[in-house]
Amino acid sequence: MQTTLSEHAKRLPRAEEAESILRTCVHCGFCNATCPTYQLLGDELDGPRGRIYLIKQVLEGHHVTEKTQLHLDRCLSCRNCETTCPSGVDYHNLLDIGRAVVDDAVPRPLGERLLRQGLRAVVPNPTLFKTLVQLGQAFRPLLPESLAIKLPRVVHPAKARPTQQHARRVLMLEGCVQPGLSPNTNAATTRVLDRLGISVTPISQAGCCGAVDYHLNAQEAGLNRARRNIDAWWPSIESGAEAIVQTASGCGAFVKDYGHLLKDDPVYAAKAQRVSALTRDLVEVLRDEPLEKLGVESDLRLAFHCPCTLQHAQKLGGAVESVLTRLGFNLTAVPDGHLCCGSAGTYSLTQPELSRQLRDNKMNALESGKPQVIVTANIGCQTHLDSAGRTPVRHWIELVEEALH
Repeated sequence: MQTTLSEHAKRLPRAEEAESILRTCVHCGFCNATCPTYQLLGDELDGPRGRIYLIKQVLEGHHVTEKTQLHLDRCLSCRNCETTCPSGVDYHNLLDIGRAVVDDAVPRPLGERLLRQGLRAVVPNPTLFKTLVQLGQAFRPLLPESLAIKLPRVVHPAKARPTQQHARRVLMLEGCVQPGLSPNTNAATTRVLDRLGISVTPISQAGCCGAVDYHLNAQEAGLNRARRNIDAWWPSIESGAEAIVQTASGCGAFVKDYGHLLKDDPVYAAKAQRVSALTRDLVEVLRDEPLEKLGVESDLRLAFHCPCTLQHAQKLGGAVESVLTRLGFNLTAVPDGHLCCGSAGTYSLTQPELSRQLRDNKMNALESGKPQVIVTANIGCQTHLDSAGRTPVRHWIELVEEALH
């Protein structure tokens, strides 16, 4: 795609990157075939090709409107289009660049600003978030339905973590919302890894991965969180930690992007690259281990929801299904498994109607094989799907840990 950036756009920090991405797009439209919002709305501007054209217009100096902002806001950042694209368009980075320019040009209404600021204040703060979840559960009958369904139906308490220390050590990002919504997920992970002779070293100074801030267009705040995490992890990396394990694929996708996002930072570029290289989704660790040592026994019938951040961002589609099959679980077929469930970070709060439609479509697909439990690999997807109040939804590692003998 030919493009001529405006003089203003040429001065943007990521101008060269944006122009390079735009020029890789051949405007073929294959991306629209797998775009969830295009399938729901049928509007060219609510598909990747149309959004790329909107961003091109913005960077060429055309007038920016609230309509432009709306079409970019409606994107789930699921990156399904990147999996489909024959030209390898780096769409998610172009979208981040475009959203920042548009938000600078189009002030948001007060309600939207308050919602986004509130999300940025609450979600990355695990202590505050967990407290609010507990209060919400206590007063659930008094809450409006739109808020009550966001709370977990069942909170499985965290089991005790192993104290034995092994020669092999990994780090693990505890996450922001997972300790409040699904506290046993990380505990189950440590117990399974312990069975395989791997210890998890807790790093309390590591906090939010930065994705919440970054994707709500507080990009520098998100990068500052990344820098703090790098500083927190670095001593353990230097002393031999073999990986930084992620149990939420959304966090994993963002941490794996640290190297790219901080490539121009003279202080953090090399460290960020190292952190990204060491980052592993939990399934990447387990699939290379002798799983027969776990002694898993289960006759549960499961449906696996593969989060977009696992299959499209990290390119690990089929990996969890393979591990669960090796462990003896009975997996049902899931049609249209490539499509987004509608969670997409904070999307279910900023675009509730579209998010709900996508959730219900995904639940219909997941339940088509009549599973007893639905499992996934990302806390956002887990909570969002479970909010339908249908088949229970949990993290897959919890089912593995419960089946240990």
